Amino acid sequence: MSKHVLMVVTNASEMKEGHATGIWLSEFGEAYVAFQKEGYTITVASPNGGLSPIDARSLEDEVPADIQATAPLLENTIDLKSISDFSAFDAIFMPGGHGTMFDLPHSDALNHALRTLFEAGKTVAAVCHGPAGLVSATLTDGTPLVAGKTIATFTDEEERATGLDIYMPFLLETRLRELGANIIVADNFTENVQVDGNLVTGQNPQSTVAVANAVIKTLN
Repeated sequence: MSKHVLMVVTNASEMKEGHATGIWLSEFGEAYVAFQKEGYTITVASPNGGLSPIDARSLEDEVPADIQATAPLLENTIDLKSISDFSAFDAIFMPGGHGTMFDLPHSDALNHALRTLFEAGKTVAAVCHGPAGLVSATLTDGTPLVAGKTIATFTDEEERATGLDIYMPFLLETRLRELGANIIVADNFTENVQVDGNLVTGQNPQSTVAVANAVIKTLN
């Protein structure tokens, strides 16, 4: 039986003050390609369906052809609210991009998906700003999903280094710590992956491939 991965991406195209944003293409593409090579079935969804805009900054350096080839998959994503049964999925993966900060924390459908999959022992994974999707995620008893969990996420120091911290609704590392997460921090923009049971997280774009491989290891 092929494993089935739900990839949840952002619909947000703007940060504060109208600055353009979206998804970081490599974080989506590198994971998608890794899962595809394993023969997994992949469903790409977003809080509202339709376009997941690509952050232009993620295209500034040369993008490998196999990653570029995943971009059309972001043009017409499935509306997460239209998925009533999450039992068919073996894992959920949330790539980053600053857009995630503006819509993933507010998606009730995402919170439901995360709770359902996590409590069923399925793999929950996120990289860079993807853990923004974990900010509002709670277990059935109401406790934050990340409470007491060891995770990695885009750090406050990295956010300040991008100069985009002033356009964020909150600082992701700080918020996750407030929710009780134990965050392991590596040097800025170096690979850092944390696996705590069925929760797999990575710090930055440089961690995407390692996060995807860790997800594959949990599924295989």
